[in-house]
Amino acid sequence: MSASSYTKPAPNFDLSSPSPVYTLESGDKMPIIAYGTFRSNPDEVGIAVMDAIKAGYRHLDLAHVYGNEKEIGKALKQAFEEGLVTREELFITGKLWNSDHDVEIVPQAAAHSLNNLQLDYFDLYLIHFPVCWKHTGLATPSWGASELGDTPLIDTWRAMEDLVDKGVCRNIGVSNYPMMFMHDLVTQAKIQPACNQIEVHAYYQRESLVNYCLSRNICVTAHTPLGGGVLNAETWSTPILLKDPIILEIAKSHGKSPAQVLLRFLLQRGIVVLPKSMKPHRMVENKDILGFSLTKEDMKKIATLDKYVSYKTNPNPQSAFLGGPDAFSADGTDIFD
Repeated sequence: MSASSYTKPAPNFDLSSPSPVYTLESGDKMPIIAYGTFRSNPDEVGIAVMDAIKAGYRHLDLAHVYGNEKEIGKALKQAFEEGLVTREELFITGKLWNSDHDVEIVPQAAAHSLNNLQLDYFDLYLIHFPVCWKHTGLATPSWGASELGDTPLIDTWRAMEDLVDKGVCRNIGVSNYPMMFMHDLVTQAKIQPACNQIEVHAYYQRESLVNYCLSRNICVTAHTPLGGGVLNAETWSTPILLKDPIILEIAKSHGKSPAQVLLRFLLQRGIVVLPKSMKPHRMVENKDILGFSLTKEDMKKIATLDKYVSYKTNPNPQSAFLGGPDAFSADGTDIFD
């Protein structure tokens, strides 16, 4: 291998298929276009999930800390009863929150979420962040004056492995894990992580982490494939990826929307995407990304946009430490420092 070459695994799915899936290490099939439920208010998420199912989404991404599991559970029950879809046709991802890492709490947290969702099992269950906080109750996930807990991440992972053995979760993985946290887990896990769900988009391409995961058949899922949009711009004054001139130029050349180009870019890198929209026509548009391809030149142009800066498109736990003894800066505590 020359000094300038590097490992770049091929995608683990066939984009020419009408319904492409990522084959996890367990053999389970994960649809590569998911519907995300972050920032979906309880009073609107039920209708949105129903619309997503009607639009053809079969992979739903959920999390306890989003505060909308019960409403999603009602929507799923309705979808099953109306015959829109069966449980077996859905791939459902859930997440373990930071304040539920204690070994004895992990199975309780999974059971609590499944009860909210009126489900018997998760297809995939993720550690939401690589940080343990003190437990604050299953119904009251910590956010604000959060305190660091004492449970090592590997102990939490062992408890997650037990969930697989008991059939509560068919696959387990992580979210927001940086490179060396991933490698540390890989070297210790009895059941290898099936997925690392991360912030990754055209402005934050994270090639080393993505290629490392794919080389181990660890699915990479982009929880913010469009870069956070207007809401992030208003909150953190971040640039809006959807308005980047290069993206607009490529979108025009293909007769596609900027969002479709950004999603297709990630798919062609082998990354599963989970866009989120409350608008039915956007749901359809975000899923309609299999009928065209970006050229090598397109991919090269988009690659030049990488700024290697996080755009804080996930609920970054930094500020949650404020007001407590483990806030170590005016902004809170950055667990990735």
